[in-house]
Amino acid sequence: MNLSREFFFDLEQRLQDAGANSDLEKFDVIKERLKNKTPLSADEFAREAIYVILAGGFSQKTAKAIHKKIMDYIADNDQLQFDALIKIFNNKNKINAILKIWQNRGVYRDWYYQLSDLDSKLAYLASLPHIGKITANHLARNLGEDIVKYDIWIQRLGVAFAGADELKSKIDNGRLDPDVKAACGAMFAHLVRETGLPRGYIDVVLWKGLQNHMIEGV
Repeated sequence: MNLSREFFFDLEQRLQDAGANSDLEKFDVIKERLKNKTPLSADEFAREAIYVILAGGFSQKTAKAIHKKIMDYIADNDQLQFDALIKIFNNKNKINAILKIWQNRGVYRDWYYQLSDLDSKLAYLASLPHIGKITANHLARNLGEDIVKYDIWIQRLGVAFAGADELKSKIDNGRLDPDVKAACGAMFAHLVRETGLPRGYIDVVLWKGLQNHMIEGV
């Protein structure tokens, strides 16, 4: 698969033209955050964490709609109530996690920014309520870390880029195989050279392209 500079910027433009140029934030916000890594406030930190909790297992459109309802409720209420939140989104485990994230947002945020290396940050994020290893990568990227979310779409693309059909059976959204990760790493290193952009930003553009069926051969 030929993932060239021209291919990437054409994909970016097509996503923008289709109004699909966002994760939780627009592409420009994600790119700026990855380049400058400005620390987020406690409320912003919690907002990002709540979004990735909701995003697991849902389409982005659905996750964003539920996220907006929950954040609107939080903005209008000083005391959060489980019964009110469960009416917005009927998932007990995720609502309990959202409550813990919001109620402890200052502590969680401060601990995160005290950590200096990426491995420690990822391990810490993975320890937060209802945030596992894959979700931790998603959250870290949205917080401004130049990291890839190795979900199944990106794994498939990395294997296609490598032309390694023998790796297809190793693609797994729950467990990242080292060989599949290496194939994805080679793909991102190539596109970083081609575009000069952070790999975290390249990741979100490719992911959106895959979600919107704008990349063929995967």
